[in-house]
Amino acid sequence: MMGDESEMNHQQQTEKFRVFNGREQFPSSNVLHTVTALLIWLGAIHFDAILVLFSLLFLPLSKALLVVGFLVACMVIPIDDQSKVGQKLSRYICKHACRYFPLTLHVEDITAFDPNQAYVFGYEPHSIKVLASTAVFYTPIVRHIWTWLGLTPATRKNFVSLLEAGYSCIIVPGGVQETFLMEHDFEIAFLKARRGFIRIAMETGRPLVPVICYGQSHVYKWWKPSGRIFLQFSRAFKFTPIFFWGILGTPLPFQQPMHVVVGKPIEFKRNPNPTVEEVNEVHSQFVEAMRDLFERHKGRLGHPDLQLKVL
Repeated sequence: MMGDESEMNHQQQTEKFRVFNGREQFPSSNVLHTVTALLIWLGAIHFDAILVLFSLLFLPLSKALLVVGFLVACMVIPIDDQSKVGQKLSRYICKHACRYFPLTLHVEDITAFDPNQAYVFGYEPHSIKVLASTAVFYTPIVRHIWTWLGLTPATRKNFVSLLEAGYSCIIVPGGVQETFLMEHDFEIAFLKARRGFIRIAMETGRPLVPVICYGQSHVYKWWKPSGRIFLQFSRAFKFTPIFFWGILGTPLPFQQPMHVVVGKPIEFKRNPNPTVEEVNEVHSQFVEAMRDLFERHKGRLGHPDLQLKVL
């Protein structure tokens, strides 16, 4: 009887677990589409830099100023996030880019999620990718692409309004400072001092979900300066200037398999005015859930010796 119960429990856990592989989900994609999608998504900021340098070095001053003026206009002109062109472009990028690495999504318990509920997904590590850093939305062309991809500046106002409207949000709690603390031999999660997202989740009654990604830190080679001045600069501009490169020194990332693992929701009652102690309690639950999630899956997904530093 005990053997039958154990087998039944294992079968139930297997049924709850879901895996979505980019190459299996989008088998019709090919190399040309995949590389094009990646270059649009990740190469736009390089295009900005090349365009400015080319204009200043090779164009007459009047034309160079026109180019700079065009880029400045792109920084401030409002973006139509419902643009049909933008929606088609975002679908194109999502369809073909996730096949490249490939990107695989693992959901521990898909039955734990209510399609009518909004969730706060706390994603780690930050790594090279800049998920909704405020600086992105002042960068010409990049801001258009990333807005169409569904990103928005990481401000409290945006966060609360989206959750209240019933939208789930993905946030990288460590933010800019986590990027500053990156190390080559460890995954870094700057979480101990990050409680704002916990408080907002409690105030809006939205469950917290730990999410960890393996392999993301290896899709680029990178180097960053260090020191107090660099940290102050990063905080002031909400952006960490890191030198990174992929295949042959281009923005095309290395084909390093990435595995995104979604843990189980941490449920709690809505609390419009949580105390410091109540926030700390939920924060401790989230940090511990993130640690457990990382340790449970790292061996199975090919990173048995990888360590997570929670700072």
